[in-house]
Amino acid sequence: MSLPLVLSLVLAPAAADAVASQPDTVSEIVVTAQRRESRLEGTPVAVTVAPSQLLDDAGVRDIKDLAVLAPGLLVASTSNQTYTTARIRGVGTVGDNPGLESSVGVVIDGVFRARNGASLGDLGELERIEVIRGPQNTLFGQNTSAGVINVVTRAPSFDPSMGAEATVGEHGTLGGSAFINGPLAEDRLAGRLYVASRRRDGLYDVRTGAGPRTADDDQNEAYETARGQLLFTPSDRLKARLAADFTRRDEHCCVGVQTVVGSTQPLLALLSPDGGVATVADPHARVAWSNRDTNTRIHDGGLALHVEAETPWGTLTSTTAARRWRAVLSQDWDFTSADLAYRPDDGSWSNRFRTFSQELRLDGARGRVDYSLGAYAARETLLRRDSLFYGSAYEAYVSRLLSRNAALPLGNPAYVSTLTGLPQGTSFVEGQGLKDVYRQNADTLALFGQQTTVLTDRLSLTTGLRWTRVEKDLSAEYDNTDDGRACAAALSRGVTNATLCLPWSNPAFNDRRHAESFADSAWSGVVRGEYRVMPGVLTYLSWSRGLKSGGFNLDRAQTNLVPDASLAFPAETVEAVEAGLRAAPLDGRVQLGVSAFHQAYEDFQLNTFLGTTFLVRSIPEVTAKGAEVEVTARPVEGLRLQGGVVYAQTEYGDAPVAGLPRLAGSRLSFAPLWSGTLAATWERPVAEGLTGRVTLAAKYSSDFNTGSDLDPLKVQPSHWVADGRAVLAGVDEAWSLELWATNLFDQEYVQVAFGAPFQSGTTGAFLGAPRTVGLTVRVRR
Repeated sequence: MSLPLVLSLVLAPAAADAVASQPDTVSEIVVTAQRRESRLEGTPVAVTVAPSQLLDDAGVRDIKDLAVLAPGLLVASTSNQTYTTARIRGVGTVGDNPGLESSVGVVIDGVFRARNGASLGDLGELERIEVIRGPQNTLFGQNTSAGVINVVTRAPSFDPSMGAEATVGEHGTLGGSAFINGPLAEDRLAGRLYVASRRRDGLYDVRTGAGPRTADDDQNEAYETARGQLLFTPSDRLKARLAADFTRRDEHCCVGVQTVVGSTQPLLALLSPDGGVATVADPHARVAWSNRDTNTRIHDGGLALHVEAETPWGTLTSTTAARRWRAVLSQDWDFTSADLAYRPDDGSWSNRFRTFSQELRLDGARGRVDYSLGAYAARETLLRRDSLFYGSAYEAYVSRLLSRNAALPLGNPAYVSTLTGLPQGTSFVEGQGLKDVYRQNADTLALFGQQTTVLTDRLSLTTGLRWTRVEKDLSAEYDNTDDGRACAAALSRGVTNATLCLPWSNPAFNDRRHAESFADSAWSGVVRGEYRVMPGVLTYLSWSRGLKSGGFNLDRAQTNLVPDASLAFPAETVEAVEAGLRAAPLDGRVQLGVSAFHQAYEDFQLNTFLGTTFLVRSIPEVTAKGAEVEVTARPVEGLRLQGGVVYAQTEYGDAPVAGLPRLAGSRLSFAPLWSGTLAATWERPVAEGLTGRVTLAAKYSSDFNTGSDLDPLKVQPSHWVADGRAVLAGVDEAWSLELWATNLFDQEYVQVAFGAPFQSGTTGAFLGAPRTVGLTVRVRR
């Protein structure tokens, strides 16, 4: 029997006589899905709203945690936590190419984050999070072709408050946070400060072979974060909020485990004292093989100034923001404990984003017309450093791979030297390899407007238009630190061998310099009719057009050993039709949302791993169609329910895709046909001055493929994941004791499966987190 059920049985008798029968209401739920506050029941878009109390009770600290509350939302990480991707209705962007922008935009307090991975972290004190499904380009901007995760944090107030929490749990979980809020100058200046520090041991045991790695666990957690805000209200018609935040992470991530062990395992066992990889696949034993470090060091910070002024024409809002995000990484590239290839921990594998943005928006009303008019400008500067160095066993491994035959199953360790003519051990020298630098500048300018005209007491018409111009400049500097000597030597002897001339060892990249630019202007927009059937029942029908910017492949791309002349890929566009209904029956105790949708994408940007590099393929056609239902209810006092079901058939068109034969007519990766969520919170007084609260939040996904190539070995079967929390609290929540569990039923599942680099037949995977149980003590005043 689960903990939430046990506690509910214990608490119910004590509370039975203490509660009234009058139910709560949900009719006052407020959202900003249209960039201005409105009640959920009157908002004609498909949106999931998670208020602050539910976020706390479900343990949501970042966007990955949010997936358990939002049907149709899937968030997964690949070879590094910074490569994290959000998908809505089966549509999203694989994050391993930082030059590829997001399909699902993440907006925190009106400021757009450069990539999904750059938005990971403790979000602090939250007012609510909105997951808006479908293209949202008119008001939110260009890189929201699948939807938006809109995060609203808690602003400073003039009512003094403070609090703190301490948390301890399994897997070495340890952490705490504190906040203070209140006036600094009466009725004029208020401030809020939040700080947190978290630690957790790794979720994998690691076999390190002969090293040099010494850390024997991986995927730990270690970060500090601070978020401060000032609210200035010089008059009733003007207010300004200045926000600053900083986060520092120093963690190990990510190793992979084997779900299928291929034929190269005996070769790897020759080159590593612990077998190199698993001899028999047992992924959920959480044992990984890695002889090189997987460090992740992230510095993330920014400033934002929000100004609101009441004018005769409406509310004028200015948002000015500057952010800097940098990740310095390292990796055991081959995912084995044999020393084949690695990315070192010296800054030569890193990504940095610097962004500056300015938005001006006027929201007002004249008679029967509500309107929003605005302008947006941004500059993004991206610096990517990439490296891949040979390990001490690279040459021996390649030699054996190339010389294997039936008579000599483990091959000749000196075979490469017979192809290159170089002395044994000098073709691929440890610590040599590729060392590239990519610099990209992106300038965006947009003008937008949206208006809603009330035609009759029941009928309204909304139209919106956005013009966006994007200019991008790329410069790339390629370097082979050994001048690609093995490939060059083989070619000089008339030997053409693809394995000797892979992108990182191809002398065609020696001191290569590449520059490329493009500029693109495009329109996006929306037309929507809204009809109130009766009070509390709104129907709508909308058409919208969205886009996602084109970009550049920030990786080595070659065809027949010749570097590709262009690294650019085109913009992605989408046209969507959506019909929906919003209703608040039973005197506002229930909020119901129903929608049906059809989204047609052209030039869909698919980031694929080719076994050696990540390159974007432009897919001519992708469609997402389906229906969804969401319900929020307060059926009786003390019981809160929120849940939904999404059916999304998200498929490639029938046109074949070169090199990816399984794609035509198939469902996209990470696109379950069915997904659903249910969060239930039950609250009762248990004694004088004591309240008990139990929350269970669960997410269901039907089966889906986790590989961009749709290899059947990469399918994740249908599964449930549930989180739970039981709270005992004092009067007005002045203190609380909270027993919680993530992945309550210890569901074993795969986030992402991948073809293991440089291994024949081996499939690896990054797993979902196991069950973690912990205790949190919280005080407030």
